[in-house]
Amino acid sequence: MNVLGIETSCDDTSAAVYNGRSLLSNVVSTQLVHRQFGGVVPELASRSHIRLIVPILKQALSDAGIGLKEIDGIAVTYGPGLAGSLLVGMSLAKGLAISMGRPFIGINHLEGHVWANQHRKNSDQPPFIVLVVSGGHTQLVQVEEWGRYRLLGRTRDDAAGEAFDKVGKLLKVGYPGGPAIERIAKKGNPAYTHFPRAYLEEGCVDFSFSGLKTAVLNHVNTLGPEQMIDRVPDIAASFQAAVVDVLVEKTRTAARRAGIDRVCLAGGVAVNRSLRGAMTSRLSEDDITVSWPPPQMCTDNAGMIAIAGHYYLERGQRSTLSLSPAPSLNM
Repeated sequence: MNVLGIETSCDDTSAAVYNGRSLLSNVVSTQLVHRQFGGVVPELASRSHIRLIVPILKQALSDAGIGLKEIDGIAVTYGPGLAGSLLVGMSLAKGLAISMGRPFIGINHLEGHVWANQHRKNSDQPPFIVLVVSGGHTQLVQVEEWGRYRLLGRTRDDAAGEAFDKVGKLLKVGYPGGPAIERIAKKGNPAYTHFPRAYLEEGCVDFSFSGLKTAVLNHVNTLGPEQMIDRVPDIAASFQAAVVDVLVEKTRTAARRAGIDRVCLAGGVAVNRSLRGAMTSRLSEDDITVSWPPPQMCTDNAGMIAIAGHYYLERGQRSTLSLSPAPSLNM
């Protein structure tokens, strides 16, 4: 069964083809227009999707070596995300489903990130725990079996990736903030200053990063312009260490409590090498193994949507044409 995946939840336009055994194509176009604003502008994102989605679809089919008539089903992200952006992908998916007489299904973007862990050698089978950590989301999810999940913890304010972006903008190191901070943090001292770690109530596996972001702002305000130039790498390293510490300890607590010895990472922040290294090192002390998808499957992409969609479509599950975008969809 050849499934076409479509992903337009934020500022990445993507299409992919998955045949149940391998990902035949996975084309992603990142919108660079937002860099000058230091964040995603929803109106510009939706307009870019309209311009890019058909060429990206054609490229995905070309890379897969198949024609549109050989597509057996369509999977599309229907939430969470930006309403205008989601609408573009869903409109294309519905149009194709109607014109071709093919089934389509809406996929939760967060579940897509969980399924991205299937696209690697020796992928884990449930049960395991996934830390979904990206620009818009930070959640701990227990995968009891494919298609059945238990939400263990979530952020109460900013997502980890959002904190990276905002601190990156504050330090003027570029957008998106995650890769920029990771790059410059390599030159800094993570012990330069101790930023707060919000562990919340004892044993709690929810997250909070707004206080950390404020602490960085307050620290920056104590520095003069010349000091600021010299200290940016140290601030970046100290900030990154604080985020990683919280992510690791919360994940460790959740895995211990559930009695599960396998943890997977997912989402854009899962590319961060400091997070991967610390998670692997600290959880190994409890004999918990840690794994993650290939880098291209961590950021927003249609490959993960096609993989998840294939699972449901093959089992006869379908969405109706009345399905609407769900910007605030939960896991």
